[in-house]
Amino acid sequence: MNARLRLGTLLAGHGVLLAAAFLWNITWGAVSIPPAVVARLLLEAGLGWPAPPVSEAIRTIVLVVRLPHAALVALVGMALGASGAAYQGLFRNPLADPYLLGVASGAGLGAVAALSWRWPATVGGMYRVPAAAFAAALLTVALVYALARRHGETSSAALILAGVAVSSVASAAMSFLMLRSTGELRRALAYLLGGAPLLGWKPVLAMLPYWLVGMAALLTTGHALNVLQFGDEQAHTLGLPVEATKAFILAAASLSTAAAVAFGGVIGFVGLMVPHGVRLLWGGDYRHLLPLAALGGGAALLTFDWVARVALRPQTLPVGVVTALMGGLFFLVLLRRVHPPAGGL
Repeated sequence: MNARLRLGTLLAGHGVLLAAAFLWNITWGAVSIPPAVVARLLLEAGLGWPAPPVSEAIRTIVLVVRLPHAALVALVGMALGASGAAYQGLFRNPLADPYLLGVASGAGLGAVAALSWRWPATVGGMYRVPAAAFAAALLTVALVYALARRHGETSSAALILAGVAVSSVASAAMSFLMLRSTGELRRALAYLLGGAPLLGWKPVLAMLPYWLVGMAALLTTGHALNVLQFGDEQAHTLGLPVEATKAFILAAASLSTAAAVAFGGVIGFVGLMVPHGVRLLWGGDYRHLLPLAALGGGAALLTFDWVARVALRPQTLPVGVVTALMGGLFFLVLLRRVHPPAGGL
């Protein structure tokens, strides 16, 4: 099959999967609504097609509560999926992802610092949150990389250990800031657990510019990431400006992660699980992997978010709890495959 045709087919398939997960997320919850009703309401809101008469409560649940929440979750999942794939390619490390590298926790610390000053109530007030998260994410990834690099080389174990250490410090600092806050402690705690506490369309609109810039930049780096897999010296020989390219990829991935963390909370392992699943199914060409991981990340996080809502309904779990449970098990399996125990056990 022609490469472009194959990519188009895969993108269409993943797009359908994302759309199905989006509809499923809006349909089921503490109050379940028939999928046909949800679809007609969405078509009415988007295209003006008349929808069947429903109660005002149902209309409010779908269009005012669940629709912006699902849109935010989808954007967060797409950013985490693509940035996880980019980090894995950049560091040539299958265990790299925004959470394990400490980037998510670092971005979370920057976001909590901005939130602790005053909880944003307007779209304009929300713009400082991803800006603070982006600055903290860049500092975090630079620190982790510096700590893990020895004699010009960076091992997987050192990278993960440095990420865990920096993540622990950042998490402790976040907890300290929350304990010192005089209000909003519950929402701040939900944020720390990936609860996406900012509701309505305001956080979606505030996140969108950062998300668009970060994702657009990431999707242009597929060829460069393919070349980087040969090693820095070979990439330089092939004409790639290695250091400038690495800096560009690092900034784009960190911006995408920061946008996700600033408005979705600290959500772990999506950037680890989804790129691995896509790579296992469709191969490791980053020109394909990045957009497919983005679509898959959105679908995966929408599904995890639905599980978080219905597992203990009418109570709602933070989605970060679900992703941590699933991702922890996935990480143990992956770690066993990458570093099998002695004796072949």
